[in-house]
Amino acid sequence: MRTLRVVLAAVVLVELLGACVGGNSARPASAPPASAPPPSAQQLALEQYRNYAGPPIPYFVWLGRLYSWEPLGKDRLVVFTTTNEAYLLTVWPPCDFRFGGIGVGLTSRTNTVYARTDSVITGRMRCPIDEIRKIDYPRMQSDLHRAPPVPPNPSAPTQPAAPTDPAAPPHASGGQPGG
Repeated sequence: MRTLRVVLAAVVLVELLGACVGGNSARPASAPPASAPPPSAQQLALEQYRNYAGPPIPYFVWLGRLYSWEPLGKDRLVVFTTTNEAYLLTVWPPCDFRFGGIGVGLTSRTNTVYARTDSVITGRMRCPIDEIRKIDYPRMQSDLHRAPPVPPNPSAPTQPAAPTDPAAPPHASGGQPGG
């Protein structure tokens, strides 16, 4: 009797796991699979910066003040040390930059920020820098100014655009943590 209960429990468990792995069985077989969600603004910006980012570098010179910064997902951000000098940083967990909002700062040694030695500071968290890539920001801006305007997507929800200077980097931060 005990063996029968164990076997029945195993069968039920396998069926439940199969239902979880199999997905939504209520969807008819003829229904098309759900499409992937559209990329977020941060994902689109990350892709754009990656197109202009060079190979990983070990460090960059920083004079102690950030011009601005932009969150690009959970573990990536761009920091601007001047109006035209930008670096794509990848950090180690547990940091999460997806929600932006708070300011960031950097640790440095003798006016130099090193990958795998220095950190991005956000609030009370220190986020060790795993990788640094210099972005050719002047070329990126030049290409953006030369590109033809993109026609609006008729299926996208309409939202009024905030007036911004296209040449200005995103968040003005001041380079101090929390500010």
